Amino acid sequence: MTYAAPQARPRGGRPRTPDLFDERTHRIARVAVPLVLAVVFGYWAAANQRYGGPITVGNFLFGFLSGIVFFVLYLVLQAVAPKLRREMHAVVWAAFIGSAVGFLVSQSNESVVRCIWLGLIVAAGSFVLLFYRYYTREDAQGRRRVT
Repeated sequence: MTYAAPQARPRGGRPRTPDLFDERTHRIARVAVPLVLAVVFGYWAAANQRYGGPITVGNFLFGFLSGIVFFVLYLVLQAVAPKLRREMHAVVWAAFIGSAVGFLVSQSNESVVRCIWLGLIVAAGSFVLLFYRYYTREDAQGRRRVT
């Protein structure tokens, strides 16, 4: 009977997860994922603003510009945030997510107080999840741990 040879373990003792995609796929995904999210965000903002009415040129432009701003901010955060410490890394992304949700809610004729509260609640939940993720995968200076 044949048995699989044991795999060499890295120094940390835990096996690394396999990387299913090559470097080219990762480079494409670094732009494609924010682009798809920006299109969804722009469409969602435009749909909330027109509140079930007809699509107009102004509404289309609003959604297009909202998507562009989302895309640019996402790319800036994608470039800057990994250089920050893990606490600030989580705060920056949580603030971005919370403000995006607050903006979407504000386009649906809700009160300002409700928009702020929903944005803060989503930002707080995002911060907890992201901080846990970065805390378990980065060292104190924000560099990824090699396991």
